[in-house]
Amino acid sequence: MAFPASFIDELVARNPIEDVVGQYVTLKRSGSNLFGLCPFHGEKTASFSVAPDKGIFYCFGCHKGGGVINFEMEIEGLSYPDAVRALAKRAGMEVPEDEQYQSRYRQQERLWALHKEAARFYHSQLYAPVGAEALRYAAGRGMPKSILTKFGIGYAPDSWTDLVDYLRKKGYTDQELRDSGLVTVSKKNGNLFDRFRDRLMFPIIDVRGNVIGFGGRIMNDKDKSAAKYLNSPETLIFNKRKNLFALNLAKKSKLGYLILVEGYMDAIALHQYGFDCAVASLGTALTEDGANLLSRYTDQVVLIYDGDAAGQNATQRAIPILEKAGLQVKVLQMRDAKDPDEFLKKFGADRFKLLLEESSNRVEYQLAAILKKYDLRDDDQKVQYLQESAGLISTLGSSVQREVYAGRVAEVAKISLDAMKLEVNRAYKRRQYQEKKKQEKIDLSPAKNLQPKSRAIRYDNLKSAMAEEMLLSLILREPALLEEVKDLEADMFSSPLLGRAYDQLCQRHRQGLEVSLSGLTDFEPEEMSHIAGILQRQDGPVNEQALRDCALTIREEYQKAHTQSTDDLMRLREKMQKSKGIKA
Repeated sequence: MAFPASFIDELVARNPIEDVVGQYVTLKRSGSNLFGLCPFHGEKTASFSVAPDKGIFYCFGCHKGGGVINFEMEIEGLSYPDAVRALAKRAGMEVPEDEQYQSRYRQQERLWALHKEAARFYHSQLYAPVGAEALRYAAGRGMPKSILTKFGIGYAPDSWTDLVDYLRKKGYTDQELRDSGLVTVSKKNGNLFDRFRDRLMFPIIDVRGNVIGFGGRIMNDKDKSAAKYLNSPETLIFNKRKNLFALNLAKKSKLGYLILVEGYMDAIALHQYGFDCAVASLGTALTEDGANLLSRYTDQVVLIYDGDAAGQNATQRAIPILEKAGLQVKVLQMRDAKDPDEFLKKFGADRFKLLLEESSNRVEYQLAAILKKYDLRDDDQKVQYLQESAGLISTLGSSVQREVYAGRVAEVAKISLDAMKLEVNRAYKRRQYQEKKKQEKIDLSPAKNLQPKSRAIRYDNLKSAMAEEMLLSLILREPALLEEVKDLEADMFSSPLLGRAYDQLCQRHRQGLEVSLSGLTDFEPEEMSHIAGILQRQDGPVNEQALRDCALTIREEYQKAHTQSTDDLMRLREKMQKSKGIKA
């Protein structure tokens, strides 16, 4: 979105990056920079740095980086304009009128308001005569009125246009209804119909308290053609991969951990019985976005998926995703019930609390899962069990952990601890060797090593790109050097990303504005992280000759790429040699 550059400069100046980051990260000074534990991935040694003089943050572990606006985007999951609005509010600044931005934000505000009206409508219908059967169903599932109110649960009538008619009367246009995802459009005549019909409705609320979508459970179980649960489609305000049901409530929990379950009813039942830290994924497998969202509010997650094969497979898939986000994972396996909702209804909160206390860590859970695959009475299967278990144990970083779990497996298989330790050590050495060879391959491939960390950003011409990186770093550290390369144009850059950054910096310089990373706009988070990484890595001396050398390389590589004939190439080579003082 196009905000006036002067406004962005004032916004950045009134939101010092160390102050904004300091609201989320405990920072300690080391030299001219500040360091702390990265809020975007799990770590025990601080690799997250803030450079107040440069106005940037950068993590040497996960490689996220950028200016204060990018930090606000990443930490709160906001779009660029919403991050600007949030920082403006923090600094007591008025956001200037920007037609494109205001149009998009007004659209979001209208959709939030529309969804809030829809939630009111559905909730009112639950207590109307038309919702009598749904209310009986909710009561039969053990949901008192207090829970129905707390979660805003409602009912979508079994009609074609009740919601459409209601929202039209509230002043919403047909286009807004289509944008909301709450209606379907007839292919025959374009008429609008309610998407949700005869369903118990669960509002999906984001961490800021906005209703952004719905999940609906069908009331007529006899209709086998209809999905049991139906969710809102993706819209301007709803992305199911980046949201979790009930996180708006669970983030306030004082229990010190979060419980992740499969469905709405399990999450609601847990809240009802006092476990106010439960959240559920939104009709999809856990994603990295979901795990990263959880990591903002806790460092420990208890996984409670269904005990069937599908649930156990989902558990196995979720464990590495959660651990990658820096979360400690425990797994609770249901006993005498298929899910938490059923268990709580049968046995109550105290018994469930005992189950929670007995929940295993992920290694115990995975070893138990391996054991289920083999019959230890068969010698061949016993060997396979021991080898697979040794492979899992070999992934543990602590020698103490490896010995403890090796002992448990040895006891189960009735072999000596020494024999099991030997097998684990073999697997550990094999893994170390494989990782060493992999690293050697990377080290011996400098071209690959110089490529950006993000796969979405690739360099087609490494020689030119290295010069482009150095040139950007030099002018960001000493903007006056831009006067030395006035004739260098952005389209000469081999990397479109670096060319865009150079072009914006040149424009700011011509306008007399501050030439800084924070002033760059319309860059994706991973793009800003890459540019911030360049600025952090390039710490050599700032001088005009280095700048001229970089500019010369960029021009030469550009000319090479745009020279077609052999004669032209020869003339270009001679010209380049002369410019460097080399005799032909």
